[in-house]
Amino acid sequence: MSTPVVDEAERPQATDLTPTQSAGSYVRDYWDKVRGGDIGSLPAIAGLIVLVIVFSILRPVFFSAGNFANLLTQGASIAVIAMGLVFVLLLGEIDLSAGFASGVCAAVLAVLMTEHNVPWLLSVLAALLTGLVIGTALGSLVARVGIPSFVVTLAAFLAFQGAVLLIIGEGGNVPIRNSVILAIENKNVPVLWGWILWAVSIGVFGFVTFRRAQTRRAEGLTSEPMAIVLAKVGGLAVLTGLLVAVLNTERSRNAVVVSLKGIPWVVPLVLILLVGLTFVLGRTSYGRHLYAVGGNAEAARRAGINVANIRTSVFMIGSTMAAIGGIIAASRANSVDPNAGGSNTLLYAVGAAVIGGTSLFGGKGKVRDAILGGAVIAVIDNGMGLLGYSAGIKYIVTGLVLLIAASVDALSRKRAHATGRA
Repeated sequence: MSTPVVDEAERPQATDLTPTQSAGSYVRDYWDKVRGGDIGSLPAIAGLIVLVIVFSILRPVFFSAGNFANLLTQGASIAVIAMGLVFVLLLGEIDLSAGFASGVCAAVLAVLMTEHNVPWLLSVLAALLTGLVIGTALGSLVARVGIPSFVVTLAAFLAFQGAVLLIIGEGGNVPIRNSVILAIENKNVPVLWGWILWAVSIGVFGFVTFRRAQTRRAEGLTSEPMAIVLAKVGGLAVLTGLLVAVLNTERSRNAVVVSLKGIPWVVPLVLILLVGLTFVLGRTSYGRHLYAVGGNAEAARRAGINVANIRTSVFMIGSTMAAIGGIIAASRANSVDPNAGGSNTLLYAVGAAVIGGTSLFGGKGKVRDAILGGAVIAVIDNGMGLLGYSAGIKYIVTGLVLLIAASVDALSRKRAHATGRA
């Protein structure tokens, strides 16, 4: 049979095949997705809004500029460790050693700088390399030897406690004196540079969002209506602009002695990590392979993806991010002690990723989930502290929130399977 020839003039164009979706139909489609079980980070966003409103009413000081700055620095290290754990959880794996891995890396940093006078940059690189080596070892045991990640990382959890004790010394405490490292959590971006950072961030986000919508439309794919794009960019611009304005006000009670104005330096650092890791997950072949392995490892293997390499790599990313989180925590504490990375660090980091919307079953999650979940945990901890509740009550409430998040994840997954959206 001969193939019929179609005149190019008669061939329908991409824009004819995919008409521009109206804002109303887009909202209805989104609501259908939510009803079908694809809720994403919606519960975390709703919970965060409710918590902020409740604590602001019960304790008006919660909404002050000083407390907002404290929230950002308080939750930064947990959010960064949680970013790395998102990669691990996307494969349905777990890393129980992330907390103490951050402590080991922070201890390496502190000992090199304080006791051996190594320059801060080389010390930071050594800490990051330590995290990378830890992740490579854990990932290799899981992906190539075949030991379950729960067992491997539980063993590492115990071993790294001992490693911190050996590096720091029992009962010891290594101070951080380097001004660059201390500035991460204790200094602020100049007011003018804060506004420049805001303008550049919104400009880049707006350009990428508009560009993506135009590209999808040109290729005949469904894209967000321009009204939705404008609402997203405008809403983010207003929200972050208000936050910058609040943080740029004077927070010191005695500005003559010391001035506290501007965005904490840790915020641009977290923002850079967020943008970089989001690009890796959403815009690279590695990210697509990671989601494929998390969704169905056997199907990914048959499609030619090196599953072992992907599984090893997520532990490498997770431990390297734990190293960065450990450096941030050391900056906030001005020192590293034998309990670095212990206490509730791991539980809060895992909780942040799950509360933010990353699935414990693998295949679903984004880096921003760590930020949202970290914000929820920081708000709970901070708000209940302002209300005078004990640490025991805060742990119970945080645990309940984590249980609710896991339950929502499980129920939405069942709903998605039932409606065919899984």
